[in-house]
Amino acid sequence: MNSISNKKINQVTDQTLVVGMDIAKKKHYACFVDERGRVLKKSFPVPQSREGLEWLYQCIVKAMEEFEKTEVIVGIEPTGHYWLNLAYFLDEKGISLVMTNPMHVKRSKELDDNLPTKHDAKDALVIARLVKDGRFSYPRTLKGMEAELRAGATFRSKLVKEQGAVRNQMIRWLDRYFPEFTQVFPSFGKMALAVLEQTPFPSDLAGKEIEEVLPLYRQSEGLQSPQKPKAKKLMELAQHSIGVTEGQQMARIEIATLVRWYRQLEEEIEALTQQLTELVQTSVEYEWLKTVPGLGDATIVELLSEIGSFSHYQDPRQLLKLAGLTLREHSSGQHKGQKRISKRGRRRLRALLFRVMMPMIRHNEAFRQLHEYYTTRPDNPLRKKQSIVVLCGKLLKVLHAVCTKHQAFDAKRMMQDIFGLETAA
Repeated sequence: MNSISNKKINQVTDQTLVVGMDIAKKKHYACFVDERGRVLKKSFPVPQSREGLEWLYQCIVKAMEEFEKTEVIVGIEPTGHYWLNLAYFLDEKGISLVMTNPMHVKRSKELDDNLPTKHDAKDALVIARLVKDGRFSYPRTLKGMEAELRAGATFRSKLVKEQGAVRNQMIRWLDRYFPEFTQVFPSFGKMALAVLEQTPFPSDLAGKEIEEVLPLYRQSEGLQSPQKPKAKKLMELAQHSIGVTEGQQMARIEIATLVRWYRQLEEEIEALTQQLTELVQTSVEYEWLKTVPGLGDATIVELLSEIGSFSHYQDPRQLLKLAGLTLREHSSGQHKGQKRISKRGRRRLRALLFRVMMPMIRHNEAFRQLHEYYTTRPDNPLRKKQSIVVLCGKLLKVLHAVCTKHQAFDAKRMMQDIFGLETAA
């Protein structure tokens, strides 16, 4: 850690122009300081446009000439997605871009004037002085396949979230007008959607025979053979339904719209998943990740969209920090705090690892044995959730080794540091 901090501090020399920028949607603010934090140019606005960014570049060039600087480093506080245009622009110009932590900016803004005042011009100066002290990180601008996977996986997660919202609206509708429906169809498969499309109300089934209803369901998209037992059971429940009977005209329009949205989202998610799978299969790391039992194509897509190429990381501990799985503790004097994960990192990556580990413990014998060992060992046994978190970190280390060393997954080698388990693998 100290060597990394020293490297960052040494990057800012007396020949370096430090530019701090506060990012916004339409107008950024920039401030120039030297290696000691002395202001060379007060904060000034920079429009979020081609003309504004070109003008910023000319100001940087002019300041470097005026103050005899040979290097420049631009530091920003990332705000949403608004910094991406600036990042790619500076990358084209060959200018280094670094990021400061928004929490650090918030906590250090009172150091100069002892006032809680906050505005964009002040933040730009605070950011510049954090950069000259080496308190920054290096962002990675995504290109090629990494950019495609990140954009595609992010959009897919939004579609899944929207589909979940539509599903909740459909459940709410059923609770009002046909609460017995879920006793027959606990999920919205093809048969359930066909029923909601053709006969959404209990009154639609009243007085009808099973032979009259099944042909209606066959008219629905994607359903060739409706299940007769389920249809029969639903008709029996419909006879004694407690569903609301008022307002059915508008309710029929509502459920028809919801079913149409649900199907459309399902088709779009399926098509996008197929495209992402075909894209990730062209990756060099795909063949090595597939050697790990329990990792499917969808998981590999999400994993690489969050991490990128494993070759970007020299040490697997960098991946643990990226996922927010590094340990933290609060101790003082004789008080010894309990260790917990930091949760400072990509929460989608952390959630993905947790979701993957649950079935992997069941289907991957090596991880099942490790989970059993961690929860039953005589010395400091872990709770089940703690063990899963430890195994998430273990999985990241294994995937890093598999991809960087170009070697297939080896269960015995993974467990060789735990006495007694390597022989059982």
